[in-house]
Amino acid sequence: MTPPGDNHQLALDRFLKEHPDVATELDSLNPLAAQAKGETLAHYRAERLHEAFEAEAESQGLFAWELTLKLTAESPHAFEAQRLEVHREVAQMAGLSWAEYCQLHDLPAT
Repeated sequence: MTPPGDNHQLALDRFLKEHPDVATELDSLNPLAAQAKGETLAHYRAERLHEAFEAEAESQGLFAWELTLKLTAESPHAFEAQRLEVHREVAQMAGLSWAEYCQLHDLPAT
């Protein structure tokens, strides 16, 4: 299994390939806007990329980490299995029953 950071970078790369408009926008950012925020252009660009990624996840009804899984999973079935596994771990850490957690996050209680 690849480290989570590697998967996230792969997901960002795939996201940009699927959304050339975002890539174009990022490539044409004004360096003065970054400078005004006291950031390097690379950091400013990375922040805008993450904002676009999170907005896409939200538009799909997903958390950003779920979109990362979706873009890097080997298949839709693998995505769903990994997604539910992580949700189960979160429910356990939160001290919630699986049924409570599923109701809270609109997940199937399977």
